[in-house]
Amino acid sequence: ILYFHMTKIYIIFVYQDFLMNIGDIIMILIVEGIVMCFALLIVCVVGISMGPVGLVLLYEEDVQKRVVETGMTTRERIQRNFIICSIALFVPMFILPPIMVYGINGAVGFWDGFWQMSIILWIQGIFDRLFIDWYWVGHTKAWEIPGTEDLKPYIPTKVLIRKWVGTIFLNPLIAAIIAGIMQLCR
Repeated sequence: ILYFHMTKIYIIFVYQDFLMNIGDIIMILIVEGIVMCFALLIVCVVGISMGPVGLVLLYEEDVQKRVVETGMTTRERIQRNFIICSIALFVPMFILPPIMVYGINGAVGFWDGFWQMSIILWIQGIFDRLFIDWYWVGHTKAWEIPGTEDLKPYIPTKVLIRKWVGTIFLNPLIAAIIAGIMQLCR
């Protein structure tokens, strides 16, 4: 709904019998994006709590190979951790945004859900690229695995570009899929 008052134009979103202006909904989406960042951070912190070898599955193949060759882990353990990590990363990504957007924010319809979930997932993706990939993995020793220092950077430029493309384009695709499913479930 768009209405004019004196010299200002207000854009109002109508959700479940109450009104929110654009500033309010953006602030709510930022907080919800931070919740998703925290969920991602918890997975990473728990994953490397006993050392970065616990999440070697997120490293490139040459690092994984070196870690297996030196006896720090096995291929089977990497595959098992991959399954656990995939569940821990993707279940919140597909469950929390629709709960926040449709349940808390009161989004109605595909487009409301799509744009709100896109913003939430973009916030999480930007956090992942800047804080986790660039700073935490790239500029601290927390993710450094002894004996693999010569294989740095752990996230090569080509992989980083793929990750940014995924953040920019795949997150809205995920949001569209979730919003579509929510419409089918109505």
